[in-house]
Amino acid sequence: METTWYICKYTPVELLEALGGRCQVLDYMPEDFGLSDQVSHPNLCGFGKACIQACLEGKVRELVLVNCCDTIRGAYDVLLSHGKLDFLFLMDMLHCGDACAREKTKGELIRLARAYAAYKGTEFDPEAFRAAFQPRRRPAGPYLSVLGGRVGEGLFSLMEETMPLPVRNDTCVHNRDVPPPPEEPGDFDALMDWYAGELLGQLPCMRMTDAAGRKRLYNDPDLRGVIYHTVKFCDYYGFEYSRLRHELSVPMLKVETDYTLQSGGQLRTRLEAFAEQLAPEPERRKGRGPVTGKGYFAGVDSGSTSTDVVILDKDRNIVAQAILPTGAGAAAGAQRALEQALGQAGLTEADITACVTTGYGRAAVQMGEKSITEITCHAKGAHFLDPSVRTIIDIGGQDSKVIRVDEGGNVVNFVMNDKCAAGTGRFLELMARTLELTMDEMSTAGLEWREDIAISSMCTVFAESEVVSLIAQNKSRADIVHGLNESVAAKTCALVRRVGGEPAYMMTGGVSKNQGVAQAIRRRLGAPLAVPEQAQLNGALGAALFALELGD
Repeated sequence: METTWYICKYTPVELLEALGGRCQVLDYMPEDFGLSDQVSHPNLCGFGKACIQACLEGKVRELVLVNCCDTIRGAYDVLLSHGKLDFLFLMDMLHCGDACAREKTKGELIRLARAYAAYKGTEFDPEAFRAAFQPRRRPAGPYLSVLGGRVGEGLFSLMEETMPLPVRNDTCVHNRDVPPPPEEPGDFDALMDWYAGELLGQLPCMRMTDAAGRKRLYNDPDLRGVIYHTVKFCDYYGFEYSRLRHELSVPMLKVETDYTLQSGGQLRTRLEAFAEQLAPEPERRKGRGPVTGKGYFAGVDSGSTSTDVVILDKDRNIVAQAILPTGAGAAAGAQRALEQALGQAGLTEADITACVTTGYGRAAVQMGEKSITEITCHAKGAHFLDPSVRTIIDIGGQDSKVIRVDEGGNVVNFVMNDKCAAGTGRFLELMARTLELTMDEMSTAGLEWREDIAISSMCTVFAESEVVSLIAQNKSRADIVHGLNESVAAKTCALVRRVGGEPAYMMTGGVSKNQGVAQAIRRRLGAPLAVPEQAQLNGALGAALFALELGD
């Protein structure tokens, strides 16, 4: 039997099943929007494109939509022209639950029933209708809730895999809960009138004009944390997130996607860092097995640009360190960097009691007793270097992070940049090549400037075009570099504001060596910004400190 797919909690699933349908939520997250982009507007949100992509790939033959927003109306129009579906229907529902909305919904239910029955060649079955109502089962005990805009199956599986507690999908379509009909429902017209009221009376989604009932989702004593998901270009749930940031007492992680898993590595880092934040202290100290060795502890930070290694002795003294280019393979790069550090200290791998890996390539580096995200490791390292630090600004080769910590060095909150490389080490490397400067020259070239040039583009590619244009206008390299430094600082300080950053500030990561960027960030913060000698090694230092704890 062909599956009838749906996307919205207000879809009359029970009615469709009473007419012979087999319904399933469409939670497909494609690899890309290759087919969808050929037929839809580029500004259509990722979820709308995902729906179109699923249909064009032939995964969907029957689809019932609800006009949640302009995106769904747009997707319906595209699919009507290009989808080649066997059955496609758009329900028109008002954004409230008053008598007018109920009457409108009742009419739409009857219209859908006629169209679907004609397509299926069936009649309405009252017993099948009643049997289709399934109460929503909620697991007992502590749990994490995924709130906000809908989450695709791939991303939700990743959340379940990484979290230390059961995860409940409370996003829009997945918090659907419609009670069964009364014993004496009356004729079909009366039944649809009742049904319309119950559909509209569910816990509201953010499309509804009165969304106050959503408080039931997070006013729960068993709730231990929230992962709040939004889809790019969708405003509905962004408003709720802004409010919950100030209302919730449990930890909350914001995740925004384009409804693909193209940034799976970065998403995993965010989720694992949140899981580490939630894990109890004994769990944090647990490694893969028993540790042996001679009292030396290694931290390996496998980054996108460089691989950094720190080796500590049992008294937390740094006995060796190494910074090498990662190269084409994370595992090989980590082994080279570790061997260099061991040689520097006159040690062998047998002397290492415990090793912890971190960084973007940590999953590929199969060494050591444990893997910990760079977010948690940077917090650990920064607290070791200066316990007064409360906000860490880490700009690496591939991404930027701002981490807020408490007096114990524990992560309180963090944010990362999105997929775009603007404001990262890669951005600065590209601009240095365009300006024919080395990275060392780039670091100081903008310190003495005359004209305050603004690099306005948020995109690395477009920013490069701006720089080329400025060169053609005979602008000085010092002024252009100053503009680039200010651009990076502006993006970074926006992350600081998002995370609620507060003094004392510390800058870590490879870009911390760029004096111009560090100076620009200081100016925008209006506060001191410490750049320790071990700034680039901070992640590896934190990993080594965790390794030492495993050996305790």
